[in-house]
Amino acid sequence: MINSVSNQSNPSVLIFDSGVGGLSVYQEIKALLPQVKCTYLFDNEAYPYGELSQEVLIDRVDSIISFYIANYSIDAVVIACNTASTIVLPTLREKLTIPVVGVVPAIKPASVLANKAVGLIATPATVTREYTKDLVRDFSNDTHVEMLGSTKLVEMAEAKLRGEEVDLVLLTRILKPLIDNIDVAVLGCTHFPLIKEEIAQALGKNVILVDSGEAIARRVQSLLQLESGSLYEGEQPVWSSALPSDESALNKALKELGFSSVQILRFQDV
Repeated sequence: MINSVSNQSNPSVLIFDSGVGGLSVYQEIKALLPQVKCTYLFDNEAYPYGELSQEVLIDRVDSIISFYIANYSIDAVVIACNTASTIVLPTLREKLTIPVVGVVPAIKPASVLANKAVGLIATPATVTREYTKDLVRDFSNDTHVEMLGSTKLVEMAEAKLRGEEVDLVLLTRILKPLIDNIDVAVLGCTHFPLIKEEIAQALGKNVILVDSGEAIARRVQSLLQLESGSLYEGEQPVWSSALPSDESALNKALKELGFSSVQILRFQDV
């Protein structure tokens, strides 16, 4: 098993995704636990994960995470991707001795809040996965759930982080099947909180938006047994598996969030 040396004053958390969506989870962790040193690692070379076979996804994520933890001190891993979480978590938890936290669509809390219906906004892979159907069956028996899968919303979130404006007309057109039919919307992809304001505009003020970011942050707090502390102001690295698009714009956004510039992780060369 792979382990790492803990730093109790400024524990180190690795946040992993295929794109920049996991930065929404980072923001929730940092808001609750400002003393934590966060590292962000995204596998853009294989983006989007929904198009990979289960075997390829398990092998790839296992290779990247294991390589990183073997070379850097990490106290907990957050898999900030619904697709990877539902497929890879058992393998990682069996192999690693540090906590591994995943993310799933917030169907359970949304169903409690809904009076009319829940809208699950996710990627096409997430809305068709058996795991998602099980969540709906187990936690939303008395509440109707409308599912909407969109890759375009992921692209919008990636573009917004790099400084581009979200096309509200297009966004409203994509979300039209849900408008007026739901009163709670689940942001079932970690990208979507990055365009939360725009989604709220499109769906209307009477729709409550729910995501998993805060719950993930609380889980990290519980597993590392932390109280809120002083802001960690040291280096917070960002790694990608390939050269990112619009690198300068991305680095500008990352700097504003408290990160260093993107570095390429050569995990395949080892």
